[in-house]
Amino acid sequence: MVKLSKRMSLALRHAPERFGLALDEGGWVRVDDLLAALRITREALDTVVAGNDKRRFAVDSGPDGTARIRASQGHSVPVDLGLTAQEPPPRLYHGTTASALGSIRATGLHRGRRHHVHLSGDIDTATRVGARRAGTTIVLTVDAAAMARDGHAFYRSANGVWLTDEVPPRYLAGA
Repeated sequence: MVKLSKRMSLALRHAPERFGLALDEGGWVRVDDLLAALRITREALDTVVAGNDKRRFAVDSGPDGTARIRASQGHSVPVDLGLTAQEPPPRLYHGTTASALGSIRATGLHRGRRHHVHLSGDIDTATRVGARRAGTTIVLTVDAAAMARDGHAFYRSANGVWLTDEVPPRYLAGA
């Protein structure tokens, strides 16, 4: 199911055109269209959606009552997730690797090709995120309260991931 989850992420976050899909402005696509594009069953899709510990995908009914699906965050294609700025908890966390630490300390966290930097609300989640990459896992603490006081906006995706445009190095601690 990991392989299918990665294909779904590619189709719903990064390259929908590769699968003949067109996301609407909110990132949604009809479930039937995704099933046909990936040549999978609804049962397989439901298994991936339900079994994803990060709740990476959201399924609901569109305005016309048709089932639709989207990725909760992490897009590199233009979408508007309809998120509103929220007050973050005082501390957030970012999992990374020791090999990235020098660059992060020098320039901070940047969104790269994605819409936002992804932050976790707890150390355990950040550790799991950092462990997905090869190398020693490092968890950085983000002073989200200070960032918010200084005018940085934070958003919380449907699956609980905290999002912001960047994290300058002065707000980072750890390792």
